[in-house]
Amino acid sequence: MTFSIVARSFDGPYGDPAWGVAVASKFLAVGNAVPAAVAGVGAVATQADANVAWKGVGLSLLDEGATAEVALQRMLEEDEKRDHRQVGIVDVDGGAASHTGAACLEWAGGATGEGFAIQGNILAGPQVVEAMRTAWEESEGAPLARRLLAALAAGDAAGGDRRGRQSAALLVVREGAGYGGGDDVAVDLRVDDHTAPVDELARLLDLNDLYLTASTEEEKVVVTPDLEAELEERARAAGHPSFLAWVGTENYEMRVAEDASWIDVRVLGILRGEDDADGDS
Repeated sequence: MTFSIVARSFDGPYGDPAWGVAVASKFLAVGNAVPAAVAGVGAVATQADANVAWKGVGLSLLDEGATAEVALQRMLEEDEKRDHRQVGIVDVDGGAASHTGAACLEWAGGATGEGFAIQGNILAGPQVVEAMRTAWEESEGAPLARRLLAALAAGDAAGGDRRGRQSAALLVVREGAGYGGGDDVAVDLRVDDHTAPVDELARLLDLNDLYLTASTEEEKVVVTPDLEAELEERARAAGHPSFLAWVGTENYEMRVAEDASWIDVRVLGILRGEDDADGDS
């Protein structure tokens, strides 16, 4: 019912290891059932006749030091319905393992390599997995969320779930990546019921990058006295009592310094009317 990629890579401009899952299916709210990940531990996708308990079990085994292969073997040994299950798992070091039970509905199968596990069932054919693998390998160096989305989009374009499209999800974790640095969730997006869920997921990721992703050093513009005056003037012209009040109202806290000593280059463009929150300039 589903195709997914579970992966670990160094996260683009941040340079830190990240783990994540991207998944799409002709199934309502697939993001509720399939993906799980914890920074510094690993990631799991459970699907077909999904054993959702495998998410917690798999991550616990990885947290105890098991490799992806060992964790998978222990999970399979303890599940009488293993022939109906499909799962992908990546460990802390990028070791990967995938299982497709003999009773999974055709076409079903997967592929693994350094840092990734791809798997799917009820697919248009093996070309779905191959397209995902190619997209993953060709996107090396990009942020993990973008690599996962590229793989998912490639699988969708290659036929994806042969029953059609309904939902998609993207989960990425990285140490300190969450809102205000309070947790490890860099991306947690779900499209629960949509005619083009992968396209909608891409739109949401663009918004996530703007609102919920911290600026890189290259994106930060130092606020000089002249720029400070401009920011205050433009914020007041927009009906706000101060620049920082505008920041809080528009939810740009992740991309402006708390003391307003720097501003993200894109947020500056938005305030100046040169860019907008939808990504158009």
